Amino acid sequence: MKKKLLLILSLVFIISSLTVFSQEEEPKQEEEGYVFTMVKEVPTTSVKNQYRSGTCWSFSTLSFIESELLRMGKGDYDLSEMFVVYKIYSQKAEKYVRTHGALNFSGGGALNDPIDVIAKYGMVPEEVYPGLNIGEKNHIHGEMDAVLKGMIDNVIKNKNKKLTPRWHEAFDGMLDAYLGIIPETFTYNGKSYTPGSFGDELGINPDDYVYITSYTHYPFYDQFILEVPDNWSWQLFHNLPMDEMIQVMDNAIENGYTIAWAADVSEEGFSWKNGVAVVPDEDIEEMDGMEKDKWDNMSKKEKLNVLYSFDKPVKEKVVTQELRQEGYDNFTTNDDHGMNITGIAKDQNGTKYYYIKNSWGDKNHCYNGFFYASEAYVKYKTMSFLVHKNAIPKDIAKKMKL
Repeated sequence: MKKKLLLILSLVFIISSLTVFSQEEEPKQEEEGYVFTMVKEVPTTSVKNQYRSGTCWSFSTLSFIESELLRMGKGDYDLSEMFVVYKIYSQKAEKYVRTHGALNFSGGGALNDPIDVIAKYGMVPEEVYPGLNIGEKNHIHGEMDAVLKGMIDNVIKNKNKKLTPRWHEAFDGMLDAYLGIIPETFTYNGKSYTPGSFGDELGINPDDYVYITSYTHYPFYDQFILEVPDNWSWQLFHNLPMDEMIQVMDNAIENGYTIAWAADVSEEGFSWKNGVAVVPDEDIEEMDGMEKDKWDNMSKKEKLNVLYSFDKPVKEKVVTQELRQEGYDNFTTNDDHGMNITGIAKDQNGTKYYYIKNSWGDKNHCYNGFFYASEAYVKYKTMSFLVHKNAIPKDIAKKMKL
């Protein structure tokens, strides 16, 4: 009997040991992160780096223009962002003085500014005018922005009781010092140009481009001056319902057009490190009792870590026209950043995302300078965008009186 008992115990020990060993050796399955599949990607040029300058508006619209040139069969161009910055700063200074300082004066700008510069002054290639005149390899504009603002504010104070005829020339002289003197003529690919003739050769017609937004404080299908500080030139924007705004974006990408995009990237749902922008649903009504109790006992930091962990796709808010307007009205949606939408993708759950080219360089980043913004994020946080008029569906264009 004792021998039989010992045999049984030995077998039990061996089986349990094998079970434990099997459990310990079983490889742990890593939790799947975001997996994107491209639906449609439009060709674009290389990612650039605005570095420590507030010039995303120039980088984003020129990226858009470079994509347009590719689409038009004109080749791969690298255009000078700082040529645009110089010209816009100079124009803005004049308007700032004429409005006695009642205008936003900073390194920021709007999506229309580069188009306006091409129309008025032409363009130059990056290699002709990199705008790096202070001995740095990248754009660092803190001192320049402050010096220009200080100078122009003192012009407005007008201690002489009368403006001199030289103040604007002096202002442009400071731009020359910081960004470099713009050449009157230059040679590119063996051909001689002026900025005007080079701009003409690009063939960018300002009348081909349309500026769009979506807010309810003005009638839909009308145009209005979008009230954001960087719209210093008081550009008119076409006002569309949110769903039609998305239809225009989708139609553009599907037909080979990119989009210059101004949006808010200061949201907790925007993670440059993870290359994702989403709008997590913070509604906990569907939690069961235990989940809700656990949630209620979490600190604010713990809740944010759960909502914005970016380790897998999350349920997102249903974004409405009313939610968009609320964000604009209460300043939780701001005109933070300009980028270039160049594609549409889906994650492993079939959720739609927009593939977006940024201007923060292509190093040390999971998507080499691009990121993915969910449709919910684009609906919610789009401030405005720029697109070719032929990218707009005909029925919507008719409503816009185009």
